[in-house]
Amino acid sequence: MTSEELQNIIEKAKSDSQSAYTILLNLYWGDLFRFLNSKCNNDYETEDLTIKTFSKAFDKLIQYNPKYSFKNWLLAIASNLHIDYLRSQKKNLKEVDIEKDNIIVIADITPTAEDKLIQEQHLAFLLKMIKQLKPNYREVINLRYFQEYSYKEIAEELNESLSSVKVKLLRARKLLSELIKEN
Repeated sequence: MTSEELQNIIEKAKSDSQSAYTILLNLYWGDLFRFLNSKCNNDYETEDLTIKTFSKAFDKLIQYNPKYSFKNWLLAIASNLHIDYLRSQKKNLKEVDIEKDNIIVIADITPTAEDKLIQEQHLAFLLKMIKQLKPNYREVINLRYFQEYSYKEIAEELNESLSSVKVKLLRARKLLSELIKEN
């Protein structure tokens, strides 16, 4: 694909063209997945970070500068999301050196009764927002985040193409995010 054709597709995506989003997703999915998988070594987390990368990129597409490589722009977003992911994973761990022995202390993250109540309220709110989505979006959200299906398993379950599932999940997350912001 020429850079002119790519810029044309990016411009269509900026106009919210679903087919342009699908083309970009199909063009760069493999590169982003391999990049993130080399850092995560966990297919589930890699898939999640890859879809988050596309979600963030498509939300910020207006900020993309065509002077730079689109692929490198996506990789930079993926790298930043991976760093955020690592920070969130390590925030409950603390390393301590005692007489040259390396000890990892894990913070007690057992939720209190108050924490459980707050989590239940958040879950109830989230479920209420999910119920406002169209059935096909509810279904992919349910399969991915509640039943923890992989993208491939979702595609098989729904008898749809993998790229269709990726775009549908991307769109569902965006719509859900907008609903949550409104409420």
